[in-house]
Amino acid sequence: MRKSILLLLLTAIAGLFLNIPDTSFAEDHGGCLMCHRYPGLVRLEKSGDIKMLHIDEAKQLGSSHGKTDCRQCHHSITSVPHTNVADVNCTEKCHLEEKGKIDALDPSYLTDFHKEERFAITRIDDRSSCRVCHPLYPHSSNIKVRAFLNMHTGFLICESCHLRKEKYENLTYEWKAPEAFEFVGEPYGTHLKREKKPEKNRDMISKMLKIFSSDKENSEGNTTEYFISRIAVFSLEDGAKRNVENIVDIEKAKGFMEREKSLSIEDKAKELEYFHRDIARKGINVACNECHSIKSKLDFNRLGFSEKRAKDLEYMNIKSLMTKYDTFVIPNLFGH
Repeated sequence: MRKSILLLLLTAIAGLFLNIPDTSFAEDHGGCLMCHRYPGLVRLEKSGDIKMLHIDEAKQLGSSHGKTDCRQCHHSITSVPHTNVADVNCTEKCHLEEKGKIDALDPSYLTDFHKEERFAITRIDDRSSCRVCHPLYPHSSNIKVRAFLNMHTGFLICESCHLRKEKYENLTYEWKAPEAFEFVGEPYGTHLKREKKPEKNRDMISKMLKIFSSDKENSEGNTTEYFISRIAVFSLEDGAKRNVENIVDIEKAKGFMEREKSLSIEDKAKELEYFHRDIARKGINVACNECHSIKSKLDFNRLGFSEKRAKDLEYMNIKSLMTKYDTFVIPNLFGH
Protein backbone atom coordinates (compact mmCIF):
# COMPACT_ATOMS: atom_id res chain seq x y z
CA MET A 1 0.00 0.00 0.00
CA ARG A 2 2.84 2.39 0.86
CA LYS A 3 4.34 1.92 -2.62
CA SER A 4 1.04 2.72 -4.32
CA ILE A 5 0.62 5.84 -2.17
CA LEU A 6 4.16 6.95 -3.05
CA LEU A 7 3.58 6.44 -6.78
CA LEU A 8 0.32 8.38 -6.70
CA LEU A 9 1.90 11.10 -4.59
CA LEU A 10 4.88 11.67 -6.85
CA THR A 11 2.82 11.48 -10.02
CA ALA A 12 0.21 13.94 -8.80
CA ILE A 13 2.20 16.62 -7.06
CA ALA A 14 5.93 16.36 -7.68
CA GLY A 15 7.15 19.92 -7.94
CA LEU A 16 5.02 21.37 -5.14
CA PHE A 17 8.05 21.44 -2.84
CA LEU A 18 7.41 24.89 -1.44
CA ASN A 19 3.88 25.53 -2.69
CA ILE A 20 4.59 29.27 -2.87
CA PRO A 21 3.10 31.73 -5.36
CA ASP A 22 5.56 33.34 -7.76
CA THR A 23 3.88 36.75 -7.79
CA SER A 24 3.55 39.18 -4.91
CA PHE A 25 0.07 40.64 -4.48
CA ALA A 26 -0.23 42.01 -0.96
CA GLU A 27 0.83 45.50 0.12
CA ASP A 28 4.39 44.76 1.18
CA HIS A 29 6.61 47.82 0.87
CA GLY A 30 8.95 46.51 3.56
CA GLY A 31 9.54 43.17 1.83
CA CYS A 32 8.14 41.27 4.82
CA LEU A 33 6.73 38.47 2.68
CA MET A 34 10.15 37.75 1.23
CA CYS A 35 10.65 35.76 4.46
CA HIS A 36 7.20 35.27 5.93
CA ARG A 37 5.69 33.76 2.77
CA TYR A 38 7.27 30.37 3.53
CA PRO A 39 4.87 27.82 5.12
CA GLY A 40 6.30 26.05 8.13
CA LEU A 41 8.21 29.11 9.31
CA VAL A 42 8.10 28.27 13.02
CA ARG A 43 9.78 29.26 16.26
CA LEU A 44 9.85 26.86 19.20
CA GLU A 45 8.79 28.54 22.45
CA LYS A 46 10.25 27.71 25.87
CA SER A 47 6.89 26.21 26.83
CA GLY A 48 7.24 23.66 24.03
CA ASP A 49 4.52 25.32 21.96
CA ILE A 50 5.25 26.63 18.48
CA LYS A 51 4.84 30.18 17.25
CA MET A 52 3.89 30.26 13.57
CA LEU A 53 5.47 33.11 11.62
CA HIS A 54 4.15 32.23 8.16
CA ILE A 55 1.69 34.53 6.38
CA ASP A 56 -0.11 33.15 3.33
CA GLU A 57 -0.02 35.91 0.76
CA ALA A 58 -3.31 35.12 -0.99
CA LYS A 59 -5.23 34.92 2.30
CA GLN A 60 -3.62 38.12 3.54
CA LEU A 61 -4.65 39.92 0.36
CA GLY A 62 -8.23 38.72 0.78
CA SER A 63 -8.43 39.92 4.38
CA SER A 64 -9.67 43.32 5.55
CA HIS A 65 -6.04 44.42 5.95
CA GLY A 66 -4.86 43.09 2.59
CA LYS A 67 -4.00 46.58 1.35
CA THR A 68 -2.42 47.73 4.60
CA ASP A 69 1.36 47.78 4.76
CA CYS A 70 2.63 45.44 7.50
CA ARG A 71 4.57 48.17 9.30
CA GLN A 72 1.44 50.21 9.87
CA CYS A 73 0.82 47.81 12.77
CA HIS A 74 4.27 46.26 13.23
CA HIS A 75 5.89 49.69 13.23
CA SER A 76 8.78 48.79 15.55
CA ILE A 77 10.29 46.33 13.06
CA THR A 78 13.16 47.98 11.21
CA SER A 79 15.73 45.22 10.70
CA VAL A 80 16.28 41.49 10.19
CA PRO A 81 16.39 39.47 12.37
CA HIS A 82 13.70 40.95 14.60
CA THR A 83 13.35 38.85 17.73
CA ASN A 84 11.63 39.93 20.94
CA VAL A 85 9.52 42.39 18.96
CA ALA A 86 7.20 44.67 20.92
CA ASP A 87 3.46 44.02 20.86
CA VAL A 88 1.43 45.11 17.86
CA ASN A 89 0.06 48.65 18.10
CA CYS A 90 -2.97 49.28 15.91
CA THR A 91 -3.57 52.82 17.08
CA GLU A 92 -0.27 54.58 16.43
CA LYS A 93 -0.72 55.03 12.68
CA CYS A 94 -4.25 53.66 12.15
CA HIS A 95 -7.52 53.55 14.13
CA LEU A 96 -6.55 56.75 15.94
CA GLU A 97 -10.15 57.53 16.91
CA GLU A 98 -10.80 53.96 18.12
CA LYS A 99 -7.92 53.64 20.57
CA GLY A 100 -10.14 53.15 23.62
CA LYS A 101 -12.20 50.45 21.95
CA ILE A 102 -9.13 48.57 20.68
CA ASP A 103 -7.26 48.85 23.98
CA ALA A 104 -10.25 47.19 25.66
CA LEU A 105 -10.04 44.11 23.41
CA ASP A 106 -8.83 40.78 24.76
CA PRO A 107 -5.07 40.60 23.94
CA SER A 108 -5.59 37.16 22.37
CA TYR A 109 -7.57 38.85 19.58
CA LEU A 110 -4.41 40.50 18.25
CA THR A 111 -2.32 37.39 18.94
CA ASP A 112 -4.63 35.31 16.74
CA PHE A 113 -5.19 38.03 14.14
CA HIS A 114 -3.33 36.14 11.37
CA LYS A 115 -4.55 32.72 12.52
CA GLU A 116 -6.26 31.86 9.22
CA GLU A 117 -3.19 32.86 7.21
CA ARG A 118 -0.67 30.57 8.93
CA PHE A 119 0.25 27.02 7.90
CA ALA A 120 2.44 24.64 9.90
CA ILE A 121 2.84 20.90 10.38
CA THR A 122 2.02 19.71 13.90
CA ARG A 123 2.78 15.98 13.64
CA ILE A 124 4.58 13.57 11.30
CA ASP A 125 4.67 9.81 11.77
CA ASP A 126 8.37 9.63 10.94
CA ARG A 127 9.29 7.07 13.66
CA SER A 128 12.94 8.12 13.67
CA SER A 129 15.33 7.87 16.59
CA CYS A 130 15.88 11.63 16.39
CA ARG A 131 12.27 12.34 17.32
CA VAL A 132 12.55 10.53 20.67
CA CYS A 133 14.70 13.34 22.08
CA HIS A 134 14.28 16.20 19.62
CA PRO A 135 10.99 18.04 18.96
CA LEU A 136 9.42 18.24 15.52
CA TYR A 137 10.96 21.71 15.13
CA PRO A 138 14.41 21.17 16.69
CA HIS A 139 16.29 24.38 15.85
CA SER A 140 16.16 27.05 18.55
CA SER A 141 19.71 28.10 19.49
CA ASN A 142 20.46 30.47 16.60
CA ILE A 143 17.85 33.22 16.89
CA LYS A 144 18.77 34.63 13.48
CA VAL A 145 17.91 31.57 11.41
CA ARG A 146 16.02 29.17 13.70
CA ALA A 147 12.65 29.68 11.98
CA PHE A 148 14.16 29.13 8.52
CA LEU A 149 15.91 25.97 9.66
CA ASN A 150 12.70 24.69 11.24
CA MET A 151 10.86 25.34 7.98
CA HIS A 152 12.77 22.41 6.44
CA THR A 153 10.92 19.95 8.71
CA GLY A 154 8.21 19.61 6.07
CA PHE A 155 10.63 18.97 3.21
CA LEU A 156 13.65 16.99 4.46
CA ILE A 157 14.47 14.34 7.04
CA CYS A 158 17.19 15.20 9.58
CA GLU A 159 19.92 13.14 7.92
CA SER A 160 19.49 14.99 4.63
CA CYS A 161 21.49 17.81 6.25
CA HIS A 162 23.07 16.35 9.37
CA LEU A 163 24.83 13.27 8.02
CA ARG A 164 28.53 12.49 8.25
CA LYS A 165 28.77 11.76 4.57
CA GLU A 166 32.37 10.56 4.79
CA LYS A 167 31.11 7.40 6.49
CA TYR A 168 29.06 6.39 3.45
CA GLU A 169 29.61 5.78 -0.24
CA ASN A 170 27.38 6.41 -3.24
CA LEU A 171 24.81 8.63 -1.53
CA THR A 172 21.67 9.65 -3.38
CA TYR A 173 18.82 11.94 -2.34
CA GLU A 174 15.32 10.77 -3.16
CA TRP A 175 11.74 10.89 -1.89
CA LYS A 176 11.00 8.91 1.23
CA ALA A 177 7.89 6.72 1.43
CA PRO A 178 4.88 8.86 2.48
CA GLU A 179 4.09 9.35 6.16
CA ALA A 180 0.83 10.40 7.77
CA PHE A 181 0.87 13.98 9.03
CA GLU A 182 -1.31 16.63 10.65
CA PHE A 183 -1.19 20.38 10.21
CA VAL A 184 -2.65 23.76 11.08
CA GLY A 185 -4.11 25.84 8.25
CA GLU A 186 -3.63 24.11 4.90
CA PRO A 187 -1.30 21.26 3.88
CA TYR A 188 1.85 22.14 1.95
CA GLY A 189 4.93 20.46 0.57
CA THR A 190 4.74 17.20 -1.40
CA HIS A 191 1.55 15.80 0.06
CA LEU A 192 -1.37 13.56 -0.77
CA LYS A 193 -4.98 13.71 0.40
CA ARG A 194 -6.87 10.43 0.61
CA GLU A 195 -10.46 9.65 1.53
CA LYS A 196 -10.89 6.58 3.70
CA LYS A 197 -14.37 5.08 3.66
CA PRO A 198 -15.89 4.06 7.02
CA GLU A 199 -16.07 0.40 7.96
CA LYS A 200 -19.53 -1.04 7.35
CA ASN A 201 -19.70 -3.11 10.52
CA ARG A 202 -18.09 -0.92 13.15
CA ASP A 203 -19.11 -1.99 16.63
CA MET A 204 -20.48 0.45 19.20
CA ILE A 205 -17.13 0.89 21.00
CA SER A 206 -15.42 1.83 17.72
CA LYS A 207 -18.12 4.39 17.02
CA MET A 208 -17.70 5.88 20.49
CA LEU A 209 -13.92 6.06 20.13
CA LYS A 210 -14.37 7.80 16.78
CA ILE A 211 -15.92 10.74 18.62
CA PHE A 212 -12.56 11.46 20.23
CA SER A 213 -10.52 10.98 17.05
CA SER A 214 -8.63 13.96 15.59
CA ASP A 215 -9.16 12.70 12.02
CA LYS A 216 -11.25 14.96 9.83
CA GLU A 217 -14.53 13.44 8.66
CA ASN A 218 -16.65 14.73 5.78
CA SER A 219 -20.42 14.77 5.40
CA GLU A 220 -20.43 11.30 3.82
CA GLY A 221 -18.68 9.80 6.83
CA ASN A 222 -15.36 9.37 5.01
CA THR A 223 -12.20 10.11 6.96
CA THR A 224 -9.70 12.41 5.26
CA GLU A 225 -6.10 11.28 5.64
CA TYR A 226 -3.02 13.24 4.61
CA PHE A 227 0.39 11.86 3.70
CA ILE A 228 3.61 13.75 3.10
CA SER A 229 6.81 12.70 1.36
CA ARG A 230 10.13 14.31 2.26
CA ILE A 231 13.58 14.10 0.75
CA ALA A 232 15.75 11.46 2.40
CA VAL A 233 19.31 10.26 1.84
CA PHE A 234 19.98 6.73 0.62
CA SER A 235 23.19 4.72 0.40
CA LEU A 236 23.73 2.45 -2.60
CA GLU A 237 25.05 -0.85 -1.26
CA ASP A 238 25.47 -3.96 -3.44
CA GLY A 239 23.10 -2.53 -6.01
CA ALA A 240 20.35 -1.82 -3.46
CA LYS A 241 19.25 1.48 -1.91
CA ARG A 242 19.17 1.78 1.88
CA ASN A 243 17.61 4.71 3.72
CA VAL A 244 20.25 5.86 6.22
CA GLU A 245 17.68 7.44 8.56
CA ASN A 246 18.27 6.11 12.07
CA ILE A 247 15.28 4.03 13.14
CA VAL A 248 17.22 1.34 15.03
CA ASP A 249 17.95 3.29 18.22
CA ILE A 250 14.39 4.21 19.17
CA GLU A 251 14.16 1.94 22.22
CA LYS A 252 17.68 2.85 23.38
CA ALA A 253 16.82 6.54 23.05
CA LYS A 254 13.67 6.05 25.14
CA GLY A 255 15.75 4.37 27.82
CA PHE A 256 18.24 7.22 27.73
CA MET A 257 15.48 9.78 28.22
CA GLU A 258 14.22 7.87 31.27
CA ARG A 259 17.71 7.68 32.82
CA GLU A 260 19.11 11.03 31.68
CA LYS A 261 18.74 12.90 34.98
CA SER A 262 20.46 10.12 36.92
CA LEU A 263 23.48 9.86 34.59
CA SER A 264 26.85 11.38 35.39
CA ILE A 265 28.22 14.02 33.03
CA GLU A 266 30.68 11.50 31.60
CA ASP A 267 28.09 8.76 31.05
CA LYS A 268 25.64 11.19 29.47
CA ALA A 269 28.34 12.43 27.07
CA LYS A 270 29.17 8.84 26.05
CA GLU A 271 25.55 7.99 25.30
CA LEU A 272 25.01 11.20 23.34
CA GLU A 273 28.15 10.46 21.32
CA TYR A 274 26.72 7.04 20.48
CA PHE A 275 23.36 8.42 19.31
CA HIS A 276 25.07 11.11 17.21
CA ARG A 277 27.75 8.85 15.75
CA ASP A 278 26.51 9.50 12.20
CA ILE A 279 25.36 13.09 12.77
CA ALA A 280 27.27 16.24 11.79
CA ARG A 281 26.73 19.79 13.01
CA LYS A 282 27.02 22.39 10.27
CA GLY A 283 27.46 26.13 10.01
CA ILE A 284 24.77 28.14 8.25
CA ASN A 285 26.91 28.90 5.20
CA VAL A 286 27.71 25.24 4.65
CA ALA A 287 24.17 24.04 5.27
CA CYS A 288 22.59 26.57 2.89
CA ASN A 289 25.09 26.13 0.08
CA GLU A 290 24.92 22.34 0.09
CA CYS A 291 21.43 22.55 -1.41
CA HIS A 292 20.78 26.12 -2.54
CA SER A 293 23.59 26.60 -5.04
CA ILE A 294 24.51 25.59 -8.57
CA LYS A 295 26.60 22.80 -6.99
CA SER A 296 23.63 21.51 -5.01
CA LYS A 297 23.86 17.96 -3.73
CA LEU A 298 20.17 17.66 -4.64
CA ASP A 299 19.32 17.01 -8.28
CA PHE A 300 16.09 19.01 -8.31
CA ASN A 301 15.24 18.05 -11.89
CA ARG A 302 15.60 14.34 -11.16
CA LEU A 303 13.47 14.80 -8.05
CA GLY A 304 10.65 15.98 -10.31
CA PHE A 305 10.81 19.76 -10.05
CA SER A 306 10.21 21.94 -13.07
CA GLU A 307 13.17 23.76 -14.58
CA LYS A 308 11.95 27.08 -13.16
CA ARG A 309 11.40 25.71 -9.66
CA ALA A 310 14.81 24.02 -9.71
CA LYS A 311 16.47 27.34 -10.59
CA ASP A 312 14.48 29.13 -7.88
CA LEU A 313 15.75 26.65 -5.30
CA GLU A 314 19.35 26.81 -6.50
CA TYR A 315 19.52 30.62 -6.64
CA MET A 316 17.19 31.32 -3.69
CA ASN A 317 17.90 34.98 -2.89
CA ILE A 318 16.65 34.75 0.70
CA LYS A 319 19.84 32.80 1.44
CA SER A 320 21.88 36.02 1.29
CA LEU A 321 20.06 37.44 4.32
CA MET A 322 21.15 34.38 6.28
CA THR A 323 24.75 34.14 5.12
CA LYS A 324 25.91 37.72 4.40
CA TYR A 325 24.42 39.88 7.14
CA ASP A 326 24.42 39.83 10.92
CA THR A 327 21.77 42.56 10.77
CA PHE A 328 19.93 43.72 7.67
CA VAL A 329 18.21 47.11 7.93
CA ILE A 330 14.89 47.11 6.07
CA PRO A 331 14.90 49.98 3.53
CA ASN A 332 12.12 52.55 3.67
CA LEU A 333 11.70 52.82 -0.10
CA PHE A 334 8.22 54.30 -0.29
CA GLY A 335 8.11 56.44 2.84
CA HIS A 336 5.85 54.01 4.75
